[in-house]
Amino acid sequence: MFVLGIDPGLSRCGYGAVRVDSAGRFVAEAAGVLRTDKDAALPRRLSVLMADLRSLLEELQPDAVAVERVFFQTNVRTAMSVGQASGLALALADSLGCDVAEYTANEVKAIVAGYGAATKDQVQRMVQSQLNLSEIPKPPDAADALALALTHCALGPRRARCALSLPTGRAPA
Repeated sequence: MFVLGIDPGLSRCGYGAVRVDSAGRFVAEAAGVLRTDKDAALPRRLSVLMADLRSLLEELQPDAVAVERVFFQTNVRTAMSVGQASGLALALADSLGCDVAEYTANEVKAIVAGYGAATKDQVQRMVQSQLNLSEIPKPPDAADALALALTHCALGPRRARCALSLPTGRAPA
C-alpha cells in the first residue's frame, strides 16, 4: 500500500507519502509543503495549488490519499481556505483514480499517538518513531501529512473490508 497524506491549507499544504513494505513496515517516501503566495489573488492561489497537487499526485501515483477533515476552526477565514484546499485535494485524488479518505485531527492523534488529545509534539515524535526517521519531520505541516498517511495505512484495510460489506459498496464517511 502506498498512501499520500495531505494536510490541506492554502498558504501551506503539507504532504507526506508512506509505503508499507513487504515486511509490513512503514517507509517514508516523500514529505514537504506546497506553498502559495499570500499576496496573490484567491483564484490564482487556488490555481497554483491545484497544479502543484496534480503534479504531486501524478509523480507519486499513490494507491490512496488521506486528507485531514476540517472538523473545527475558530477563524472563519482560515476554515474557508483550508476547506478550499481540501476540496481541491479530494477532487484531484478522486479524478486520478485514487482511493480517498478523510480523517479528523483527533482520529489521527488516536491512531498515531494512541491518544485523541495528544499534543502536536507527541504526534510528531510518534511519526518519527513509526517511520524510523533520524529526526522529527519538518515543517509541522509535513509531519501532520505523514501522520495522516500512517493513519490510513492502519485503517485503510479495515475501511476496505467494511466497504465490501455495505450494500452500496462504499466505505462509511
